[in-house]
Amino acid sequence: MENPKKHSIKPVLIFLSITLALSAIFYFLIIYSGTLSGGRGQYVMGLMWCPGISALITMKILKRNISDLGWKWGKTKYQYLSYLIPIFYALIAYLAIWVFGLGGFYNKEFVKELTESYGLGPIGNGFTIVLYVILLGIFGTIRSMASALGEEIGWRGFLVPELYKKYGFTKTSLISGVIWGAWHLPILLFADYNSGTSSWYAMSCFMVLIIGISFIYTWFRIKSGSLWTAVILHASHNLFIQNIFTPLTTDTGNTAYYIDEFGIVLPIVGIVFALYYWTKRKKLKLSPNDV
Repeated sequence: MENPKKHSIKPVLIFLSITLALSAIFYFLIIYSGTLSGGRGQYVMGLMWCPGISALITMKILKRNISDLGWKWGKTKYQYLSYLIPIFYALIAYLAIWVFGLGGFYNKEFVKELTESYGLGPIGNGFTIVLYVILLGIFGTIRSMASALGEEIGWRGFLVPELYKKYGFTKTSLISGVIWGAWHLPILLFADYNSGTSSWYAMSCFMVLIIGISFIYTWFRIKSGSLWTAVILHASHNLFIQNIFTPLTTDTGNTAYYIDEFGIVLPIVGIVFALYYWTKRKKLKLSPNDV
């Protein structure tokens, strides 16, 4: 087996240093404006592209071929699964929230606004919801992938394969998850990237969720050899949770403590999925120190 000691951590440190330096610009702009919608959302888009740009710069510094970032498509079945898995774990979480009354289904005011925006008259709330999910699921995914790509060129294009050479699946999933989650914390703690609960609670739930789903992202990235699995996973996750399941949920009192990426339910489901993909780690190609 290949000796993990020969793989230096220096490329990772270069990448993280550049990412932090570039991200600091957009952290400042977002925090100064106080909202993720600052700059009409362009500050957030800029932040999301910092890891990707940093990866490209790092590859240039290391004199590596940019094609090594995993641009090939790979087997299409992995791309389909990447789209469906976030829908699956989000649906499990939100069904539990709705069934146990932690939040209500559905938000009539949100659906009323959707109906008015479609301009189709009294088409019925059920039809409005279905139409919204279908249209957003198709066209919204394309838009969501544009922003997710910026992060994923860095996180799963560069960082995960680099860590995997040295640490294998389990440690790579944990380390990349901690880094990925921590990168979000400035805007979680000092801007409005949360669902209205206390910062410590939102941060705890968010970090558990991100570390958990990192096992999914790492597994698909290594199994498929394709960066696009992570892009689709990320796009589907953001789209269905932030734009479909959460807006459709009504507040029953303490709903903010259960929904979205900052409530407790999704992290619990995320841990279950993490354990499942951890049990499938031996189906990946061998890597040093894989445990």
